[in-house]
Amino acid sequence: MKGALFSLLFLLPTAALFQQHVQETQKDQVFTIENCVNEFSLAKAESTKAGYQYWFVDKNFLDGRTLKMSVVKPHEATHAPHRHPEDEFFFVLEGRAEFYLDGKTKAAGPYTSFYCPSNSEHGIRNVGDTILKYLVIKKYEQK
Repeated sequence: MKGALFSLLFLLPTAALFQQHVQETQKDQVFTIENCVNEFSLAKAESTKAGYQYWFVDKNFLDGRTLKMSVVKPHEATHAPHRHPEDEFFFVLEGRAEFYLDGKTKAAGPYTSFYCPSNSEHGIRNVGDTILKYLVIKKYEQK
């Protein structure tokens, strides 16, 4: 009981300070229809070794949260399996992906999600004969 009370007394002020920080950060930013709607433009896409990527929401827009679309050529991967402190989600829009997570793989098609926990070895590659198009949702740590 004492531990729960101590935790509650510690966590409530911490949560309140975090919420205050988020509100102060957002207070300085003005959200408008112009900066809240991002229509895809191939001219703004960034080339990768296996295709291209397009940032719908980059890490500077809102407290590190991002939304990126990656497009990968048949039988290619953007990069080898890797690890990082942030967790992330993948969501397949088109094509056939092979997901890699800590030594195991699973192939899947459109409308499939894949969650990568923090610091897990993970990757995604195109195992189909057409382009692979998927979304990446990730929150980068703020510095």
